[in-house]
Amino acid sequence: MTRRLEKLVDKARPRDEAHAINARNVQFDWDGIPVQYLPGEPFATQFFNVAHIVLPEGERAMAEAIAEALPLIDDARLPEEAVGFIGQEAMHAQSHQGVREHLITQGIKVEPVLKRFNFVVNSILGDHGLTGRAKHAWLCERLALFAAMEHFTAVLGQWLLDADHLEEMGMHPMMLDLVKWHGAEEVEHRAVVFDVYQYVDGSYARRARTAFLASSAIAILWFSTAIYLANNDPSPVRGKPWPWQFFSAAVRGVIPTGWHYLAEIPVYLRPGFHPSQMGSLDKALEYLATSPAARAAEQQQ
Repeated sequence: MTRRLEKLVDKARPRDEAHAINARNVQFDWDGIPVQYLPGEPFATQFFNVAHIVLPEGERAMAEAIAEALPLIDDARLPEEAVGFIGQEAMHAQSHQGVREHLITQGIKVEPVLKRFNFVVNSILGDHGLTGRAKHAWLCERLALFAAMEHFTAVLGQWLLDADHLEEMGMHPMMLDLVKWHGAEEVEHRAVVFDVYQYVDGSYARRARTAFLASSAIAILWFSTAIYLANNDPSPVRGKPWPWQFFSAAVRGVIPTGWHYLAEIPVYLRPGFHPSQMGSLDKALEYLATSPAARAAEQQQ
């Protein structure tokens, strides 16, 4: 990395947010969790289930790209943050994997979705055994894609932290803790992949191009998977057709709206943007200090 880019990365980092990013060895017990863990909201439940279906492989692929970039980073703080990020992503993947297995036992057919997503992760986002300049260029491309994806997951994480209505609506406490814990850690490490990308490459043109690719891919994958799960919901009571439920849930704020998602694209594309400028680290750490799973993990150390 050039000295000019080093200065830009260093300048972008907020000194008041410097803190250790560590994985929390959380555990969840899914026995007894109903198919509709958000009572009276079949489509919204399946909307949240998308995370359990697609995130494990995606987060492992992201962690692998960061691990591949680690030897290229000569920085006082960033390698430590990257290692913490990898640990947190591994725990996210493990936790959502547990929910996925629970959903399968309840009769939710996830194989078609998994085959499609595994193809994307393994055949498209893998390292392909490249060497030399091609290997480095493809690593930069993947880091740019993952930096954009991390921005949108951090946006969703902040939304979950602010979503007090989920508890008021009766979301099962174990599932509520999972999504809020995950959301809080997404906000906590929201800048890591972006900083790694800036260090290894930093091209604004690549960042802008991959932002559109990432946002389109996430929107299509998430929405299409939610529709598939809604149409194959094994629950005896599935409610009204999914378009009606989707519109109703979005209007009532039960799930994030498309506009909430789209509004973040120009934010990410601002030339001087840094992830620390969005979300509340204080609120994330506040939840992590009270999360039942995170507190139990801390007590076991």
